[in-house]
This record gives sequence, C-alpha cells and structure tokens, in this order.
Amino acid sequence: MRIMECIGRVTLSKWDPSLTGASWKLAVPLLHAGLTGDPRGRTEPIVLLDEMGAGIGSLMAVTESAEASTPFYPGTKPIDAYNAAILDTVSVESPAEEL
Repeated sequence: MRIMECIGRVTLSKWDPSLTGASWKLAVPLLHAGLTGDPRGRTEPIVLLDEMGAGIGSLMAVTESAEASTPFYPGTKPIDAYNAAILDTVSVESPAEEL
C-alpha cells in the first residue's frame, strides 16, 4: 500500500462491463519528501479505481497489483490500483541524521 495524492479525474469511452459506474482518478505516488511538500518526492502518475469519492488534492491509501482486486473477492475486476482509504492526516517525522 502506498500513499498517493489525487491530481485529476479520468473519463473512459470504453470499459469492461464489470466496471460500469466506476469512478477513475489520476494519482501521483508520494515518497517521503512528497509527504513533506517537496515536489521532488512525487513519482509518475497512475490511474486507479476510486469508490471512496476522493477529490483533487486528497491523500489516499492505494493498493496495487493483485491486492487491488481483493475487495471484490470472490468476483474479479480488471484493475491494477484501488483507493482503499481517504486519509485525513499524515504525520511525517524527519529522518534521523547520520552520525
């Protein structure tokens, strides 16, 4: 699971029938620096399935790969990433300095 920031919406013109009514978001994974506001702490954006209603700027806990479809078990959905939670706050401590 990784923390990501929602940066946009995605609209599909064609999709798998099992995804009818789904909401898709564009999100950027955040590294430690990204959680402290440093733009260099962002990586390449991904598209994910969002059933929580995340808005632009929302921080999300995102599951990826095979774990992304776990909430739909025993059914399946052809997805690679899923918004599992919208985070209210994230507290980040500074890394310890090397001696």
